[in-house]
Amino acid sequence: MILHRCFAWRARARPTEPDGPLWFARSYQGDGRHDNPGEYGCLYVSEHEVSAVVEQLARFRGQRLVEGMLERRRLPLALAAIELPESKSLIDLDEPRVLTENALRPSLVATRRRELTQEQALVLFDRHDGVAGLRWWSTFEALWANVTLFDRAAGALKLVDVRRLALGDAALSEAADVLGIAA
Repeated sequence: MILHRCFAWRARARPTEPDGPLWFARSYQGDGRHDNPGEYGCLYVSEHEVSAVVEQLARFRGQRLVEGMLERRRLPLALAAIELPESKSLIDLDEPRVLTENALRPSLVATRRRELTQEQALVLFDRHDGVAGLRWWSTFEALWANVTLFDRAAGALKLVDVRRLALGDAALSEAADVLGIAA
């Protein structure tokens, strides 16, 4: 399965080094949907490039697109394609059976209340030793599947491609359109 990550990229970094495409940045985690940096690091990725970019640009909704929006911590945003082997399983939070088995409700999975989603993620991480992460729907478009990869899957990940996000990139243009960001 190919997953996409939009992130602050240091081009000279090796893939697993800080600011590399496969770096699990625990030191910056704590506020994210499934963050529990005391227990695990995670990568937030998506099955669709546009969803990964939308997550990074959402704070600029309704503004005009400028080059500065494509930087974080003085590093350019990049879009990486990452392969997760089919042999690695994900807990699919869009699957009714999975929700029932884990006593979860869709409204609790989709909430923006991080104290709830982080607790759910920790319980699922502890309960399911072998899973690589969680699959869930984007709050921007329910047809887009996002994935939270736990750092225990790090050794199985393979970097396929990485490119700097630039004005004119198709994924950026689509994300800007979704968010009402004028080109």
